[in-house]
Amino acid sequence: MKKDKKKNLADLHIHTSYSDGVLRPEEVVAKAVEVGLKAVAITDHDCIDGVPYAIEAAEGTSLEVVPGVEISAAKEESEIHILGYFIDWKDASLAKKLRKIQAGRIRRMEEMLALLRKKGIDISMDKVMGSSSRVVVGRLHLARIIVEEELAKDVKEVFDRYIGYGRPCHVAYERLDYKKAIAMITDSGGVPVLAHPGTIGKDRYIPSYIEAGVRGLEVYYTKHLPSVSKRYLALAEKYNLLVTGGSDCHGMGSFGIIIGQVTVDCEAVEALRKEAGLIRSGKD
Repeated sequence: MKKDKKKNLADLHIHTSYSDGVLRPEEVVAKAVEVGLKAVAITDHDCIDGVPYAIEAAEGTSLEVVPGVEISAAKEESEIHILGYFIDWKDASLAKKLRKIQAGRIRRMEEMLALLRKKGIDISMDKVMGSSSRVVVGRLHLARIIVEEELAKDVKEVFDRYIGYGRPCHVAYERLDYKKAIAMITDSGGVPVLAHPGTIGKDRYIPSYIEAGVRGLEVYYTKHLPSVSKRYLALAEKYNLLVTGGSDCHGMGSFGIIIGQVTVDCEAVEALRKEAGLIRSGKD
């Protein structure tokens, strides 16, 4: 869906500097207000640390911040991402489980940096972590640093030559089973939604995700062609799933997708809020 200031629109997939985004939570809020959005969801990778800062920054504005997360998971050989909306970001159990995932990401990054040094690319872990706010590190952030250091011409080259799947400096890490990822979200009172299904494929697995507790599909997404969104909208209707959408913004301009490039009506926010209420009351 395209952005239209005349409507109540929400971008429900945004990353901050607490994972592999460029903008701080406060900057995300300011930009969202500037472009006329009514709601955004902060969905950092395996991390909820930026959520309270975004909520605080939005106080006194017309913007609602939906507390969220994007958890990396796996279904057999397929990597998938599960978005969680209206999670209890103060839940100590959720935070503890996410810390364990974050520690695994750091170990993986250290291994990739060691492999890169053998290729003549010397990047320190301190450089990767950057500011004290960064909690989760990923390949996209590493790729940006390599480009900034003028050791590659662009992010695509970094992935193609070094850290993409099957490349010499790529290191896999153990992802959660999808059932555990979904349970992490529902146990914290949140609504699990399958992220960007068009980039995953294997729609035959969707019934398995639903059986495990998925309540929605990210129908509208930056890399979804209109025909792809149409297909997933039909699947959402078939399985009575909630419909969400977002830009998957990691930054601005050359650093990533612009906030609000892909949106849904705020009716989607209300539907997620209602579903979260049902989950928390045990009436789902």
